[in-house]
Amino acid sequence: MNKTDKIYIAGHKGMVGSSIVRKLTSEGFNNLIFKTSSELDLTNQQAVNDFFSLEKPDYVFLAAARVGGIHANNVYRADFIYQNMMIEANIIHAAYVNKVAKLLFLGSSCIYPKMAPQPLKEEYLLTDTLENTNEPYAIAKIAGIKMCEAYRDQYGCNFISAMPTNLYGPNDNYDLNNSHVLPALLRKFHTAKKNGNESVELWGTGTPMREFLYVDDLAEACLFLMKNYNDKQFVNVGSGTDVTIKELALIIKDIVKFDGNLTFDTSKPDGTPRKIMDVSKLNQLGWKYKINLREGIEMVYEEIQHLDFQT
Repeated sequence: MNKTDKIYIAGHKGMVGSSIVRKLTSEGFNNLIFKTSSELDLTNQQAVNDFFSLEKPDYVFLAAARVGGIHANNVYRADFIYQNMMIEANIIHAAYVNKVAKLLFLGSSCIYPKMAPQPLKEEYLLTDTLENTNEPYAIAKIAGIKMCEAYRDQYGCNFISAMPTNLYGPNDNYDLNNSHVLPALLRKFHTAKKNGNESVELWGTGTPMREFLYVDDLAEACLFLMKNYNDKQFVNVGSGTDVTIKELALIIKDIVKFDGNLTFDTSKPDGTPRKIMDVSKLNQLGWKYKINLREGIEMVYEEIQHLDFQT
């Protein structure tokens, strides 16, 4: 990649896309292109084709997606499968037609079977049934992986895929109905401290284990893969370390300096007992994460602690 190559970042306003933009800019790449969703509807095939035909990008980071937590995935099932499949199909095909040199598609760890062995290895894809609550989203992401593979097989396109673990960082979503667990907990503890509440309630037992990666580490990994990886199989991106939800809550409680108690609503579901990525493939390629969980959460809280979250 040359600093003057034209690079399109799809989803540049989101947490992942904006982090990729920051990384590319800091590395001196000066020919970045992007459009907001109001300027370019990525579910509209003709609009995407026209954009690619006009701009002719050399490289594409496909970070655009309809995303959300368990609740959103389960309630908006049709939206999640339709919008995500349209976005990726339109961009991947337009990238082929317009002879993009290389494309990186970003998926999600939810592509893996619900009861897959831990840690999750790349070869576990499609070996069993998916978690039902986010199955439409997972199927859309699997379709994106398979599209990249198919366009490589049939047309020789250098389209690669990366599957990140749970992400957090700047530009995260703090809506309690649609956010993931880490930003939701940050908001809960921040609000409880501000309101002088005696306790914060968590869903489930607090025992499930989850892995988290600061989004700027993911952006660095994406650029690393774009520069160094050209194979068919997708690559897991994560820290390879995990904590229980209770441990996560206690870290956030300490960072926020909330003095109250933790309570657990055990009538609520826990979800999968453990989800951690096997990141040995990426590590062997020469990349490892840098920002540990506490350090990352401290950076996020420094940024959001002035916010007045509306209930």
